[in-house]
Amino acid sequence: MRAFHGQMSDNQPIRRTLAEKQKQLRDLRETLASMKSHTAPALRESVQKRIRQLESEVTAAPALKAADRRSTQGAPGGTDRPRTPRRRPERSL
Repeated sequence: MRAFHGQMSDNQPIRRTLAEKQKQLRDLRETLASMKSHTAPALRESVQKRIRQLESEVTAAPALKAADRRSTQGAPGGTDRPRTPRRRPERSL
């Protein structure tokens, strides 16, 4: 059976909000702190790698929001006004 476009089985990354990323970062830090000394080094390193990724995403998030906010502001001169819908030609009987 084939998946349709946008279905969760399309192997796409899960998009998370900033609050969800911060929660995941806290959880991963707790997990790393509670790991035993005999935990596999590969597992410990993968958790540390994910923590570093999340930290960089969380620190970049305010800058991305500011850049996005600047790009959505209107340009001077009224060039960004909404388009009017096209009218259908009137039919004559």
